[in-house]
Amino acid sequence: MTDEEAENAYRSGLPGPLGVIDTLISKLEAVLLAMGVLLMAVNTIANVIARFVFGDSIFVTGEINRILIIMITFAGIGYAARHGRHIRMSAIYDALPVGGRRALMIVIALFTALVMFFLLYYSLVYILEQRDSGRVLPALGFPIWWIYVWAPLGFLITGIQYLLTAIKNMTSRDVYLSTGVVDGYKDTETEV
Repeated sequence: MTDEEAENAYRSGLPGPLGVIDTLISKLEAVLLAMGVLLMAVNTIANVIARFVFGDSIFVTGEINRILIIMITFAGIGYAARHGRHIRMSAIYDALPVGGRRALMIVIALFTALVMFFLLYYSLVYILEQRDSGRVLPALGFPIWWIYVWAPLGFLITGIQYLLTAIKNMTSRDVYLSTGVVDGYKDTETEV
Protein backbone atom coordinates (compact mmCIF):
# COMPACT_ATOMS: atom_id res chain seq x y z
CA MET A 1 0.00 0.00 0.00
CA THR A 2 1.44 3.38 -0.96
CA ASP A 3 1.48 6.41 1.37
CA GLU A 4 -1.34 7.99 -0.64
CA GLU A 5 -3.49 4.86 -0.37
CA ALA A 6 -2.74 4.63 3.35
CA GLU A 7 -3.75 8.26 3.87
CA ASN A 8 -6.95 7.90 1.84
CA ALA A 9 -7.82 4.71 3.75
CA TYR A 10 -6.92 6.19 7.14
CA ARG A 11 -9.50 5.57 9.79
CA SER A 12 -8.70 6.40 13.36
CA GLY A 13 -8.51 3.59 15.85
CA LEU A 14 -9.78 5.91 18.58
CA PRO A 15 -13.37 5.73 19.77
CA GLY A 16 -16.02 8.45 19.50
CA PRO A 17 -15.12 12.13 19.25
CA LEU A 18 -11.37 11.46 19.55
CA GLY A 19 -11.55 9.29 16.42
CA VAL A 20 -13.45 12.04 14.57
CA ILE A 21 -10.83 14.64 15.59
CA ASP A 22 -8.01 12.29 14.55
CA THR A 23 -9.59 11.59 11.15
CA LEU A 24 -10.33 15.28 10.49
CA ILE A 25 -6.74 16.25 11.32
CA SER A 26 -5.46 13.54 8.97
CA LYS A 27 -7.57 14.98 6.13
CA LEU A 28 -6.31 18.52 6.87
CA GLU A 29 -2.70 17.30 6.82
CA ALA A 30 -3.25 15.46 3.54
CA VAL A 31 -4.73 18.55 1.88
CA LEU A 32 -1.97 20.87 3.17
CA LEU A 33 0.83 18.54 2.09
CA ALA A 34 -0.61 17.76 -1.34
CA MET A 35 -1.53 21.38 -2.03
CA GLY A 36 1.86 22.63 -0.84
CA VAL A 37 3.91 20.21 -2.92
CA LEU A 38 1.81 20.77 -6.05
CA LEU A 39 1.89 24.56 -5.72
CA MET A 40 5.64 24.51 -5.17
CA ALA A 41 6.14 22.35 -8.26
CA VAL A 42 3.91 24.59 -10.42
CA ASN A 43 5.58 27.73 -9.08
CA THR A 44 9.09 26.41 -9.69
CA ILE A 45 8.27 25.09 -13.18
CA ALA A 46 6.66 28.42 -14.12
CA ASN A 47 9.78 30.25 -12.95
CA VAL A 48 12.08 27.96 -14.96
CA ILE A 49 9.96 28.44 -18.08
CA ALA A 50 9.89 32.21 -17.56
CA ARG A 51 13.66 32.32 -17.07
CA PHE A 52 14.48 30.29 -20.19
CA VAL A 53 11.70 31.44 -22.51
CA PHE A 54 11.43 35.11 -21.54
CA GLY A 55 14.91 35.57 -20.08
CA ASP A 56 13.59 36.85 -16.74
CA SER A 57 12.54 35.11 -13.53
CA ILE A 58 9.23 35.62 -11.80
CA PHE A 59 10.25 37.86 -8.92
CA VAL A 60 7.84 36.40 -6.32
CA THR A 61 8.82 32.75 -6.87
CA GLY A 62 11.38 32.66 -4.07
CA GLU A 63 9.01 34.10 -1.50
CA ILE A 64 6.15 31.81 -2.53
CA ASN A 65 8.41 28.75 -2.27
CA ARG A 66 9.62 29.96 1.14
CA ILE A 67 6.01 30.10 2.35
CA LEU A 68 5.26 26.67 0.92
CA ILE A 69 8.39 25.10 2.46
CA ILE A 70 7.34 26.38 5.87
CA MET A 71 3.81 25.05 5.34
CA ILE A 72 4.99 21.62 4.14
CA THR A 73 7.50 21.30 6.99
CA PHE A 74 5.01 22.03 9.74
CA ALA A 75 2.19 20.00 8.18
CA GLY A 76 4.71 17.19 7.69
CA ILE A 77 5.61 16.85 11.37
CA GLY A 78 2.00 16.00 12.17
CA TYR A 79 1.89 13.56 9.25
CA ALA A 80 5.07 11.84 10.44
CA ALA A 81 3.69 11.55 13.98
CA ARG A 82 0.39 10.12 12.67
CA HIS A 83 2.19 7.40 10.71
CA GLY A 84 4.86 6.62 13.33
CA ARG A 85 7.65 7.80 11.03
CA HIS A 86 9.77 9.88 13.40
CA ILE A 87 13.28 8.65 14.15
CA ARG A 88 13.42 6.43 17.22
CA MET A 89 16.32 5.45 19.45
CA SER A 90 14.91 2.23 20.80
CA ALA A 91 17.64 -0.01 22.25
CA ILE A 92 16.33 0.19 25.84
CA TYR A 93 12.71 0.38 24.69
CA ASP A 94 13.04 -2.80 22.60
CA ALA A 95 14.50 -4.71 25.57
CA LEU A 96 11.40 -4.05 27.71
CA PRO A 97 8.40 -6.36 27.94
CA VAL A 98 5.12 -5.24 26.32
CA GLY A 99 3.83 -3.56 29.49
CA GLY A 100 7.06 -1.63 29.95
CA ARG A 101 7.10 -0.56 26.30
CA ARG A 102 3.48 0.62 26.55
CA ALA A 103 4.22 2.60 29.73
CA LEU A 104 7.34 4.12 28.20
CA MET A 105 5.44 4.97 24.99
CA ILE A 106 2.79 6.76 27.07
CA VAL A 107 5.50 8.79 28.82
CA ILE A 108 7.26 9.53 25.51
CA ALA A 109 4.01 10.55 23.79
CA LEU A 110 2.90 12.77 26.69
CA PHE A 111 6.34 14.40 26.95
CA THR A 112 6.48 14.97 23.20
CA ALA A 113 2.96 16.46 23.26
CA LEU A 114 4.07 18.77 26.06
CA VAL A 115 7.13 19.86 24.04
CA MET A 116 4.93 20.51 20.98
CA PHE A 117 2.53 22.65 23.03
CA PHE A 118 5.53 24.51 24.52
CA LEU A 119 6.81 25.19 21.00
CA LEU A 120 3.28 26.22 19.99
CA TYR A 121 3.32 28.88 22.69
CA TYR A 122 6.74 30.22 21.69
CA SER A 123 5.89 30.20 18.00
CA LEU A 124 2.83 32.34 18.79
CA VAL A 125 5.05 34.74 20.77
CA TYR A 126 7.43 34.91 17.79
CA ILE A 127 4.58 35.61 15.37
CA LEU A 128 3.33 38.45 17.59
CA GLU A 129 6.84 39.92 17.68
CA GLN A 130 7.02 39.73 13.89
CA ARG A 131 3.60 41.35 13.60
CA ASP A 132 4.65 44.19 15.90
CA SER A 133 7.87 44.74 13.93
CA GLY A 134 5.86 45.69 10.83
CA ARG A 135 8.18 43.80 8.45
CA VAL A 136 6.78 42.90 5.05
CA LEU A 137 7.87 40.53 2.33
CA PRO A 138 9.70 42.64 -0.28
CA ALA A 139 8.17 41.10 -3.41
CA LEU A 140 4.69 40.15 -2.24
CA GLY A 141 4.32 43.12 0.11
CA PHE A 142 2.27 41.47 2.83
CA PRO A 143 3.28 41.17 6.49
CA ILE A 144 5.99 38.59 7.10
CA TRP A 145 4.27 37.14 10.15
CA TRP A 146 1.60 35.58 7.90
CA ILE A 147 4.07 33.05 6.54
CA TYR A 148 4.88 31.78 10.04
CA VAL A 149 1.27 30.96 10.94
CA TRP A 150 1.96 27.42 9.76
CA ALA A 151 4.41 26.80 12.63
CA PRO A 152 1.91 26.97 15.51
CA LEU A 153 -0.64 25.06 13.43
CA GLY A 154 1.90 22.28 12.86
CA PHE A 155 2.90 22.21 16.53
CA LEU A 156 -0.77 22.10 17.54
CA ILE A 157 -1.59 19.22 15.18
CA THR A 158 1.53 17.29 16.24
CA GLY A 159 0.86 17.88 19.94
CA ILE A 160 -2.71 16.65 19.53
CA GLN A 161 -1.46 13.62 17.60
CA TYR A 162 0.98 12.66 20.37
CA LEU A 163 -1.71 13.23 23.00
CA LEU A 164 -4.04 10.92 21.06
CA THR A 165 -1.21 8.37 20.81
CA ALA A 166 -0.83 8.42 24.60
CA ILE A 167 -4.59 7.92 24.99
CA LYS A 168 -4.54 5.06 22.48
CA ASN A 169 -1.76 3.35 24.46
CA MET A 170 -3.64 3.88 27.73
CA THR A 171 -6.75 2.19 26.33
CA SER A 172 -5.15 -0.63 24.34
CA ARG A 173 -3.43 -3.92 25.08
CA ASP A 174 -0.98 -3.42 22.20
CA VAL A 175 1.76 -0.79 21.97
CA TYR A 176 1.09 1.94 19.41
CA LEU A 177 3.60 4.33 17.82
CA SER A 178 0.64 6.47 16.73
CA THR A 179 -3.12 6.04 16.83
CA GLY A 180 -3.03 3.74 13.81
CA VAL A 181 0.47 2.19 13.83
CA VAL A 182 1.18 -0.80 16.06
CA ASP A 183 4.76 -1.01 17.36
CA GLY A 184 6.96 -3.48 15.53
CA TYR A 185 9.49 -3.81 12.78
CA LYS A 186 8.69 -4.76 9.23
CA ASP A 187 10.87 -7.38 7.62
CA THR A 188 12.82 -5.36 5.08
CA GLU A 189 14.88 -8.22 3.64
CA THR A 190 14.14 -9.22 0.10
CA GLU A 191 15.50 -12.14 -1.83
CA VAL A 192 17.33 -11.50 -5.07
